[in-house]
Amino acid sequence: MADSKKTATLKIGEQVLELPILSPTAGPDVIDIRKLYAQAGVFTYDPGFTSTAACDSTITFIDGEEGELLHRGYPIDQLAEKSHFLEVCYLLLYGELPTGAELEDFENRVTNHTMIHEQMQFLFRGFRRDAHPMAIMVGVVGAMSAFYHDSTDINDPWQREVASIRMIAKMPTIAAMAFKYTIGQPFVYPRNDLDYASNFLRMCFSVPCEEYEVNPILARAMDRIFTLHADHEQNASTSTVRLASSSGANPFACIAAGIACLWGPAHGGANQACLEMLEDIGSVDRIPEFIARAKDKNDSYRLMGFGHRVYKNFDPRAKVMKQSADEVLELLGIDNNPKLQVAKELERQALEDPYFADKKLFPNVDFYSGIILEAMGFPTSMFTPIFALARTVGWISQWKEQLDDPQLRIGRPRQLYQGATMRDYVDVENR
Repeated sequence: MADSKKTATLKIGEQVLELPILSPTAGPDVIDIRKLYAQAGVFTYDPGFTSTAACDSTITFIDGEEGELLHRGYPIDQLAEKSHFLEVCYLLLYGELPTGAELEDFENRVTNHTMIHEQMQFLFRGFRRDAHPMAIMVGVVGAMSAFYHDSTDINDPWQREVASIRMIAKMPTIAAMAFKYTIGQPFVYPRNDLDYASNFLRMCFSVPCEEYEVNPILARAMDRIFTLHADHEQNASTSTVRLASSSGANPFACIAAGIACLWGPAHGGANQACLEMLEDIGSVDRIPEFIARAKDKNDSYRLMGFGHRVYKNFDPRAKVMKQSADEVLELLGIDNNPKLQVAKELERQALEDPYFADKKLFPNVDFYSGIILEAMGFPTSMFTPIFALARTVGWISQWKEQLDDPQLRIGRPRQLYQGATMRDYVDVENR
């Protein structure tokens, strides 16, 4: 972020302050208020930090008005169409697309770290069988610092690199084991001859008593889900990872904190909410009733998976995800799945309704990813763990960037205090 000579004038009573304005390479200018308290004795008030830049970054840029998502400058639709997840991981981590040799080396390093420490299996067995997979992942990822002591020193660049590769490599194994544990099936070990997405599908759906062949269409759809969820700028979970990291916490603890934040239904649970909505609708003939409710300004009901808080026009990830959804549904069919039948008809009716077009309430990435995962056979409880698996590389990239930032300080938001002022303690017998 380059400094500019522009300033903003702030008048507080008789005091006039000149605040520097910083100009990014893309996006709106930013008023620098770092010295505001020292100069004027006041803070700013911004619940949710929706108007506050807490860091500068070179990783991901979103323009919600234009429906634009860039990773290191590359549009997400190009990456999802022409690239694959591990190449995008490399791009996010190191800043540039890899050469053929660099990509091969990176893929080999990830592939050779997919197994987890054998004693970690006992962690899974400590959970109840009906535990939510996200609860398991928070615990297991946080416990990685107890198993991989040689990659917890954040001041050692090599240990940071090893921790990064380990988390990208082991997260599919941990997510698949959480899934297998909750359905009572034996764990399936990773295989080094399979690509990242195929390996994950095999660990989730194969059983020891028979051979399992990964369908390339399903593997490609899963790879796209990973790619489209890899990073999304300074969202709640990414900010959580950065806040935890600012204290000097080890990398596994930081990522576990991100997983915990992602678990919130307002963040990572959106695609699960979409499928629950389809379940509530129940049948195709009830769709007009729910569309009418969504259009009724006196009804608080809204369709999940339509529109996006950040993207005011359209979600650039949704077009690619729709293509994958169509391919998966054509392969697997929807005749025996009422939810998928409702999804396809709801999509059609909403896209043809002027109300949704006028308000730019188009199906977003969560709508389509939920459809794909449902068709593949994943229960809704696995949707957010898969999101966490994909987002891990974004969290790690942001974590590494922050540790190299010379402006790094421990996060310490201020508050607008509205409580009692100073008062004296009263003995209990006198109250």
